[in-house]
Amino acid sequence: MPDRGAPGGAVEGLLRRDTLIVATAVAVLVLIAAIYTVQGVGMTMSALDMTRMAGPIGEPMGMAMQPVWSAGYALLVFLMWWIMMIAMMTPSAAPLVLLFTAVKRTGPDANRAALHSGLLLTGYLLAWAGFSALATGAQWAASANGLLNGAMMTLEGTWLAGLVLIAAGLCQLTPLKSACLKHCRAPGEFLADHRRPGASGALRMGLVHGAYCLGCCWTLMALLFVGGVMNLLWIAGLTAYVAAEKLLPFGHLIAKPAGAGMVVFGLGLVLG
Repeated sequence: MPDRGAPGGAVEGLLRRDTLIVATAVAVLVLIAAIYTVQGVGMTMSALDMTRMAGPIGEPMGMAMQPVWSAGYALLVFLMWWIMMIAMMTPSAAPLVLLFTAVKRTGPDANRAALHSGLLLTGYLLAWAGFSALATGAQWAASANGLLNGAMMTLEGTWLAGLVLIAAGLCQLTPLKSACLKHCRAPGEFLADHRRPGASGALRMGLVHGAYCLGCCWTLMALLFVGGVMNLLWIAGLTAYVAAEKLLPFGHLIAKPAGAGMVVFGLGLVLG
């Protein structure tokens, strides 16, 4: 048993403390984001209501008040997307953040390890803020052109939902998907290849890792338009799938079979 009074024991204690601080902060962030998403803050219905009203893919759903788009409503939709992405994507980024904390604690920035880890996560989440802005624009445009059930936030028509599924499935089969997934699955290699000093370096590393994560997962997140942007069953399913791809030992082996399944399912919707 290590002597807590010895230098080695002190270092181990500091590592455990910083790891606990960062892990707790990540868990609290995910919990707050999940509660915000379930409550559907600012939306016409909560996520629980939308999940209960969800019907078959591409088919008309229960009647609900159609939202009126404005700059203020667009901001609420952006926040909905971004906070939902925080809830869905942060768990799969946690291994990188915790490893980064441990590495920083043994270097010259040891007394700022937790702060730099926070900046790393901030950069990662800023990348997903960019995606959320694009998703908001796509949702607004689709609603304005009659392609979206504005209240339920689902695509109108099985053929359109099928096309999105086919596109997402084909992306699963591309070299870009494989390359981005490789970076996401190897936090140690990522830190070695993209190491940058200081606070700005931590933020930049988070942005880069977020970019790889976007390349890996953005088409999967687009599937929320198929099942319902605030359908909790789709949110939970996609979150679990992304975590499986990134965290399980065999995760890299499921991307292509899953992509093939999406293509087949999508073709069935388009042709059926």
